[in-house]
Amino acid sequence: MGSVQDEPGRVEALGRLCRFRQEFHACLTRRADVLFEVTDAVLCTDGPVRTLVDLTLAPEHRRGHGALYDGLNSGRLEIARLRRALTDLPLPAAADGRLVLAVDVSPWLRSDAPTSAQRLFCHVHGRAKNQSQLIPGWPYSFVAALEPGRTSWTAVLDAVRLGPANDATAVTADQLRAVVGRLIAAGHWHDGDPTILIVMDAGYDVTRLAFVLADLPVEVVGRIRSDRVLRQPDTTPTARHPRPSAEARPRVRPRQARDLARTPAHHDHRHHPLREGHRDQLGSAAPPADPPHLLDRPHRRPADHRGDPHPAAGRPPAR
Repeated sequence: MGSVQDEPGRVEALGRLCRFRQEFHACLTRRADVLFEVTDAVLCTDGPVRTLVDLTLAPEHRRGHGALYDGLNSGRLEIARLRRALTDLPLPAAADGRLVLAVDVSPWLRSDAPTSAQRLFCHVHGRAKNQSQLIPGWPYSFVAALEPGRTSWTAVLDAVRLGPANDATAVTADQLRAVVGRLIAAGHWHDGDPTILIVMDAGYDVTRLAFVLADLPVEVVGRIRSDRVLRQPDTTPTARHPRPSAEARPRVRPRQARDLARTPAHHDHRHHPLREGHRDQLGSAAPPADPPHLLDRPHRRPADHRGDPHPAAGRPPAR
């Protein structure tokens, strides 16, 4: 019976997968074999992984549970080389060839690990009768390349854990600068190509990030919350009159900027309706929601933080 030849696209994809697996094995500098098999077991296990010992039952893990714990405790991974290996892979692009990157924070909840260091109160939604909660855990900032169309597959390029003393915007700026630098070094962007689009949620300081990343070939796009107010100079045309002399020229007040979006929260009373005039509402007003990834707010303190029982004179105690 003659052999059946695979499609060229499938052969090329398998070749890329084999090269990436070899490079990933080279990134493991200690206990490489057991860590490589643990990774295969995590990817091939049906359903979520709830305990480590369950990974030893997967066919891809050919060692005992003792080797599993020894690899996780004593193994080493070269993070910088792994990041370069992920960047060297083919990345999805939009219809016009533009790279689209998304940045967001996803928490790893560690409520049952009180001895774990640098935990934060992470904002989660959808638990406990679909209500917002603050649960101790580790927040991670992810940068991924998005595919066009309706799909849930993303190419994760970088992940950084945020600590209690970190500024979320500063960490995101450094992370994006490093990712864009690796993309340019890998040949995914050249002079004359469309700029890289970076999309983010409403909790990010888009203005500050756009200023810090102004020297990179990127465009920063952020979502606007419904309780925000946009302002621009009043461009209402006025009639032209002869210019009076300096003595007869009246003193006029400068034109005030007009609001493009105004919600009931900006009125003296929130139940008063919006008045007709030169203010336009951006959208349906929503109550101010705590962004899921803004960690520099007062209530985003370490899980083991306690207020100072003896605050300085003239200062209120810590919340």
